[in-house]
Amino acid sequence: MDSRLSGFYRLSVSERQKALKSQTGHSFPSLFEFGSLGEKAADSMIENAVGSVSVPVGIATHFVVNGKSLLVPLAVEETSVVAACSRGAKLSNGFTTESDPSVMIGQVLLVNIVDSRQALLNLNAARSELIELARTNSIIEKLGGGTKDIQFHPLHAREGVWIEVHVLVDCIDAMGANTVNTVCERIAPRLEELSGGVARMRIISNLCIHRKVRARTTWSKESLGGAGVVDAFLQGIEFAQLSPFRATTHNKGIMNGMDALALATGNDWRAVEASAHAFAAFGHSYAPLTRFHKTPEGNLAGEIELALAVGTVGGATKINGAAQDSLKLLGISSARELAEVMACVGLAQNFSAVHALVSEGIQKGHMRLHAKNIAFNAGASAEEMDEVARLMISKDSINESFARQTIAELRALDKGIKNKPVGK
Repeated sequence: MDSRLSGFYRLSVSERQKALKSQTGHSFPSLFEFGSLGEKAADSMIENAVGSVSVPVGIATHFVVNGKSLLVPLAVEETSVVAACSRGAKLSNGFTTESDPSVMIGQVLLVNIVDSRQALLNLNAARSELIELARTNSIIEKLGGGTKDIQFHPLHAREGVWIEVHVLVDCIDAMGANTVNTVCERIAPRLEELSGGVARMRIISNLCIHRKVRARTTWSKESLGGAGVVDAFLQGIEFAQLSPFRATTHNKGIMNGMDALALATGNDWRAVEASAHAFAAFGHSYAPLTRFHKTPEGNLAGEIELALAVGTVGGATKINGAAQDSLKLLGISSARELAEVMACVGLAQNFSAVHALVSEGIQKGHMRLHAKNIAFNAGASAEEMDEVARLMISKDSINESFARQTIAELRALDKGIKNKPVGK
């Protein structure tokens, strides 16, 4: 096989598929499907497209955010995420949220500066000029967004002082990468003139500390199983505060729900991940993104704060019909509202995971859903799946061999009942 495939990008989608079959000797019927995305959309979104990979979309229920009932689409391959998210929302007393304006940071790195002190003086004196130069007459600016400020930070590198330029751009309802990168490119030549240096990097930062979102809610001690469970829950939270090993998994659980909503709505879930984990360590050692405490009544109160950039316009949201449908299902009107819902999802997901860990154990719920997967792989029909899973769990034999045996026994029993003479 020759992996170089010279000129592969010039081929049509069908020609690429044929080339892969020729090179590997295999057909890929599942991979070469495009589903609801469609061939044209997929080919416009990425390079060398040959197909798509399906991810189930489930609906998280029971969400009430700022008094508004919502159905939340989650695109995820992991069992228990949708159920846990729904449970966390169901047991809560509803979520309240707030968010900052959609300001992103663009970075320009200035190097090879002879006199950094004079360069900083020149740059700060020209801030208003640079902000004006950054205007691109874009739709975002017409809606009230655009560059709001420019900041300059000295960096002490091995070869001398560099200057890190932060361009603060309000992206309104866009995630903002293309807009911010364009602004950075636009002002880079003038930054070089003012500093006497060379502009090396001109790109958005995914650590969006000016674009934070917060969500909070409470859970009654009765819904958790009593005061003892509240205390155990808070011990689990303190564990995450004390151990970065636990904090990492704690935050991963938060992202189970948030990434799933980002994927469903056509957002860059990798940027969401990067910002969340960087924010978890911003200005201090790595820590949980959520905080919990006991109220005077003995109930559990929880909140989440993180830097989060998502969009409802542009990018994949404009091309991907499924993403547009997800946004329509949510019934939201802005990127800030989407970020607020996403934070609620992360908080609900985290609550359910920690509650399971300190009560019945997280594996019990996982195995209920895992048993259904095993039953499906063993050939169970939709009507048989729940019963096969139940019997596997009751016998503590969650494996494909036992599932096949159980399916055969159920079908034999069903056949015997159907063939039994009337009146016997």
